[in-house]
Amino acid sequence: MSLRDAVLANLKKITDPVSGQDIVSAGVMRALNVEGDTVRFVIEVDPKLAERMEPVRAAAEQAAQMVDGVNKVTAMLTAHSEKAPPDLKPKPKPSETGPAPVAGVDRIVAIASGKGGVGKSTVSANLACALAAEGRRVGLLDADVYGPSQPRMLGVSGRPASPDGKTILPLRNHGVTMMSMGLMTNEGQAVVWRGPMLMGALQQMMNQVQWGALDVLIVDLPPGTGDVQLTLTQKFALDGAIVVSTPQDVALIDARKGIDMFRQTQTPILGMIENMSTHICSNCGHEEHIFGHGGVAAEAEKLGVPLIGEIPLHLDVRMAADSGAPIVVAKPDSPQAEAFRAIARDMIAKGQA
Repeated sequence: MSLRDAVLANLKKITDPVSGQDIVSAGVMRALNVEGDTVRFVIEVDPKLAERMEPVRAAAEQAAQMVDGVNKVTAMLTAHSEKAPPDLKPKPKPSETGPAPVAGVDRIVAIASGKGGVGKSTVSANLACALAAEGRRVGLLDADVYGPSQPRMLGVSGRPASPDGKTILPLRNHGVTMMSMGLMTNEGQAVVWRGPMLMGALQQMMNQVQWGALDVLIVDLPPGTGDVQLTLTQKFALDGAIVVSTPQDVALIDARKGIDMFRQTQTPILGMIENMSTHICSNCGHEEHIFGHGGVAAEAEKLGVPLIGEIPLHLDVRMAADSGAPIVVAKPDSPQAEAFRAIARDMIAKGQA
């Protein structure tokens, strides 16, 4: 059992006096963050019940402190608002002219793919963690509204708090500040939105999330060249985009379209990443190229963009992502983690992150 799971198990022993359920099931325990041996979370309450809930907060703090491996616990009461979590539906705003920066964020880098299934979100999570491991202040926005996967990959759960119904407080794990639509909906709940709602949600997650001071904000885009991509490039000052593809032709066809979209919107292309580049058999050590090899390198040369990395296909990468700790965090000394760290160091050296 992971440290996070052990903390959750102990918190489930604390009863919410209002609903009669445990505080986890009742949803009053929010924004659980486990980083190293430090645990932080909030208890969201009706302001009228703050005095009554203080013993619950103290009991929850003590319960988390009793977990082996936990050294420090911070539990806070926060006032419940009828507007929290904030409404992410679009609201009329005065028209803006040209792309704008995000307050406190030095650079914005989009991670894109022409088609789904090429590992774009896995690359985004690992690259964010790799940049954090190199000492950068990193944010990660999961803009894949229909298929948000970053909460699982970064081991984050609970709904972000909103002190005033407008500002959104992001969650944090593995040194990365993260926000995702997956944190704003129930697990398994589909987001059935048309384009204008998607565009409104993206703008609010960019502008209303309290990102703090960041060296770089990584934006994990949905696959394709649709509304989210167009809104991001038109409304926000992107410093560059990275396109992820696997080596086979069917993926490269769509990757070309992604690169063409960024060129049409005057977005700098930092380079391409070949994911699932090669596979080393764990039993015999034989190297095989399941999806081919070198296709992205050849395409990058043809299109005049850099090839900035080749990520091997390995079971550990998938297992680490599913467990909530990307391979860069779970096995930092592995060849797979080093591939991401090399990309991160190169970006820092070039002033891209």
